[in-house]
Amino acid sequence: MPRLTELSYQDIVRRLKKCGFRFYRQGKGSHELWVRDEDGKAIPVPHYRGKTIRKGTVKAIIKEIGVSVDMFMKL
Repeated sequence: MPRLTELSYQDIVRRLKKCGFRFYRQGKGSHELWVRDEDGKAIPVPHYRGKTIRKGTVKAIIKEIGVSVDMFMKL
């Protein structure tokens, strides 16, 4: 059972692409919107250069996607 950890922007984007998401547009500030075409679900993802994305934010992204933490971390 993989543990939830801080992830880099690249790690989150790689996992989102495997879940069917694609880049949609730049959001406010340093955030981007990623969308899944099959159901139209859009989620904001912070794009911090040189920083990791904290566990609470990663957990919120996972919850919004609708997958389990284990599945997301195994991708």
